[in-house]
Amino acid sequence: MTPLQSESIIKPESAVIAGQPVVATLENIHKTYYMGALSVEVLHGISLEFYHGDYISITGPSGCGKSTLMNILGCLDKPTDGKYYLGNEDTSQMEDDELSSIRGARLGFIFQSYNLIQQLNVLENIEMPLFYQGYSEAESHEIGMGLAERVGLADRVDHKPFELSGGQQQRVAIARALAVDPLIILADEPTGNLDSKSGAEILNIFDELHEQGKTLIMVTHSEELEERSDRWVRLLDGRVESDERRNN
Repeated sequence: MTPLQSESIIKPESAVIAGQPVVATLENIHKTYYMGALSVEVLHGISLEFYHGDYISITGPSGCGKSTLMNILGCLDKPTDGKYYLGNEDTSQMEDDELSSIRGARLGFIFQSYNLIQQLNVLENIEMPLFYQGYSEAESHEIGMGLAERVGLADRVDHKPFELSGGQQQRVAIARALAVDPLIILADEPTGNLDSKSGAEILNIFDELHEQGKTLIMVTHSEELEERSDRWVRLLDGRVESDERRNN
């Protein structure tokens, strides 16, 4: 039974999310791309709230606006109209340097292609966000080693990405995403390049993060990842077609 067929789901607007603060808010978000005289509106008035501890899958057909929405949530792009609050900060009118700063301090990213720096070893990749946030070498090393152990790679910290399997590289990416203890973890098809065994290992890590209260927002076509989530937002033609939550 898929999540959207389950009888144990309710609409988020009727859900009681006891004691959980809102960590991000989209208010009537529009996004238009301009190519010379041609304009293409990709998002048509998206309004959503995300709560601390949410485990969300964003789904929908190709071209529905998922990637554009994730870029806005990740402060990689700005809406053409509307407001995006990350925590209590309105990012919609921020300049690029402000967006870069808030992105590095409050968001963790996990990509389908891992996006690791090939010249750096596992520990150095994990520590990279800490370097940009001004952590000392000693602090970065302590945090990095702890995260490497947390994702089961304490014995591989000296290895370069090309010496690791796909699943191990994705675990490095997860550890890197956790380095600054982000407000939200954003993942784009996190198991898309993995075999079933490695994918299952990554999903187990996501389950653990969810149990620890982390907020995860993922774009996915994976039915298994959808089934493990507790909220499903489906886009169609740049609009929210459905938004449902598991009633635990």
